Amino acid sequence: FGLVFEPGRGELHFTYGELRLPLHPVSCAGILARVDRDDFRQLSREFVVASPGNITNIKGRLALLAEEQAAAAAIRRVAQALAADRDALDRLHERQIWRLCHWQVGREALTYRRFFEITGLVGIRVEREDVFRDVHDRLLRLVADGYVTGLRIDHIDGLVDPAGYLDRLHYEIQQRTDTEVPVIVEKILGPHETIPTDWRVAGTTGYEFANAVSGLLVSPAGRQDLTDGYQAFLGESMKFDDVVDQCKRRIIVHNLAAELARLTDLACGLASSDRSYRDIGRDTMRAAIAEIAVALPVYRTYIDVQGPGDRDRTVIRNAVAKARVRRIVENETAFVFLERVFLLDLPTPEMQAAALDFTQRFQQTTGPIMAKALEDTAFYRYNRFIALNEVGGEPDVFGIDPDLFHDEMRERLDRQSQGLSSTATHDTKRGEDARARICALSEAPAKWTEHVARWNALNRHIKTGVGATSLPDPNAEWLFYQALLGAWPADLDTNDDSALASLAERMSGFMLKAAREAKQHTSWTQPDRTYERALDTFVRKALDHMTSPDFLSDFAGAAEPFVLAGALNSMAQTLIKLMAPGVPDIYQGTETWDLSLVDPDNRRSIDFSRLQALLGRQSEVSTVDLLAGWRSGLPKLRVIARGLAVRREWPWLFAHGDYRALRIEGDRADKVFAFARTHEEDAVIAVVPRLALDLLETAETLLVPVVNWQGIHLNLPEGFADRRWRSVLGDDHLIPAGSNGRLDLTQVLGCFPVALLVSAASQTNEGT
Repeated sequence: FGLVFEPGRGELHFTYGELRLPLHPVSCAGILARVDRDDFRQLSREFVVASPGNITNIKGRLALLAEEQAAAAAIRRVAQALAADRDALDRLHERQIWRLCHWQVGREALTYRRFFEITGLVGIRVEREDVFRDVHDRLLRLVADGYVTGLRIDHIDGLVDPAGYLDRLHYEIQQRTDTEVPVIVEKILGPHETIPTDWRVAGTTGYEFANAVSGLLVSPAGRQDLTDGYQAFLGESMKFDDVVDQCKRRIIVHNLAAELARLTDLACGLASSDRSYRDIGRDTMRAAIAEIAVALPVYRTYIDVQGPGDRDRTVIRNAVAKARVRRIVENETAFVFLERVFLLDLPTPEMQAAALDFTQRFQQTTGPIMAKALEDTAFYRYNRFIALNEVGGEPDVFGIDPDLFHDEMRERLDRQSQGLSSTATHDTKRGEDARARICALSEAPAKWTEHVARWNALNRHIKTGVGATSLPDPNAEWLFYQALLGAWPADLDTNDDSALASLAERMSGFMLKAAREAKQHTSWTQPDRTYERALDTFVRKALDHMTSPDFLSDFAGAAEPFVLAGALNSMAQTLIKLMAPGVPDIYQGTETWDLSLVDPDNRRSIDFSRLQALLGRQSEVSTVDLLAGWRSGLPKLRVIARGLAVRREWPWLFAHGDYRALRIEGDRADKVFAFARTHEEDAVIAVVPRLALDLLETAETLLVPVVNWQGIHLNLPEGFADRRWRSVLGDDHLIPAGSNGRLDLTQVLGCFPVALLVSAASQTNEGT
């Protein structure tokens, strides 16, 4: 602890280690009054009566006085003497508007809004005019000068009034430039939720797109076998909805206890002014608020001074009804009262204003509750099939029908044609290609369950015995094998000590984070070192070829079909992203295979020189050689390079074009997915395999044997049946259409794993 004086700024700070906290002006006055100089004693009186409007000027005058070295030294001597007196320093501390406390007190004693549960990140009231101006001044100058052409607003749900904020931002931008500046918001959409229609945004950052694409690559037929295998391995039944409710309840009651206490204070204060509700006890009110938050199916509602819209009214009433049915809170009057508060259904303007204050604070709290409970707890407890445990994902939605995907893309075209189409961000739980690979497990769930049982037996000798149990527990071990499959380098040599050590380091870090996030055996705030050491030992020994040669050999062989099918899934995912409605978002480093785990693994340094060299190589080598070297990621890089070239050549088609679902005919029609983007006379078609694990059984590269495409045809979009189509991903060639307006899949997918076809009428003379 100590006190420091910064002469250049005219400021005195209370310090703890590297932390510096401002002193109240009256405290500054007391320190200056101890300096034996008349000019400082005079200035101290001005500090006593300082206001926010003039404190900057007063500090400036102190800085001028402190330019004299003797004056600055005198202040430092007084500050050092005061800091040396522990009792005096404690009294000074107690007079501040802040209080230093043990970090564990934060969850239940904080009096300020924070970023999720991070006490060191304080939420600012951007709804205030002066705060908005200060926060956005530099940004708006960059917009006005043309340096910024688009904005991404993260954590929009943390604002008290997102719609009002976006209106204000739009107005300020309009005042500075005539150029359109699209605004993208990070908004996680719940089931059947869409962006509020009154938000001035181009779209979201694309979590819903990533989950839709993943759903297309998951076989719904694998759900029951994988569920049965998971529960048998655990020796217990686990329902995802129950897990989420347990996690939400823990987060609001324990981790966000301070926020719940503040909401309870506001609700009890409001209830005390109404004789019908004044006898609701504090504990009852607290429990009722918590249960409504647990029952809320979305991250938040958007009730403002105008009152609730139809959607929010329905969400609130359903959440209250669900909370009442659970019978955790016996006094149902609390639910009656809170529902009226949320809907601003109170008799006087004063009570309505207080209800709005409570509701807006509640709305700012439910986002962190959902995020921490779902993404950062439940997704690490319920490990049945981790490809679905993704930001904005719904693990109980086990794959989606292609027709539903088409519907979602048409809706995307209508609602957010300029929204980002993401498959990886800094927050996704797995790299996009790791996730695509794990998706392939849904096609052979029984086989995967057999593999896990065999690996469990092979690795029994590296577990740590603690009492009557052995660690790690079954849930962590089931997670480990899936995560290892996702992260397994495509070209890994199981005799390469260095490569195995690198993989072990990454996997150990991931498993530790997963265990702490799950908060069952250990946590960030109360780590169980015995459990964590056992987990680390297991991971490192499993990936040591001297300790576990049989496991490594077995895993490598069993993983290979999934590695191959996963790479084909990645190719499909990439082409869909590039061609579907929206703006493709290519996260740095994902130009080739991205087998990252959750952060910090996905934030490792990127070898851009290697990527640059590969970019040149993909355009130089033949398609045969490209596919033969698929483990380097070259085929994916070609899809990105040529797909972006098509977008660059026909920007109007992707900015204004329609989305058309295309019909596939034949015995294996469900193994192919296709759509067209059309605009007037121009068209491009994307064709990708899906659920192709069994089609690759005899393949040595990502190319599905052409025999598997015999008898399957693609129906061309209306009005384009008589066109010639050029395939632009493999060796450039024209594909003739049949007389009945169909394309033969043996020609479409005969030389490259996925196909991007361009209508010959759309091409320049040179391209034709």
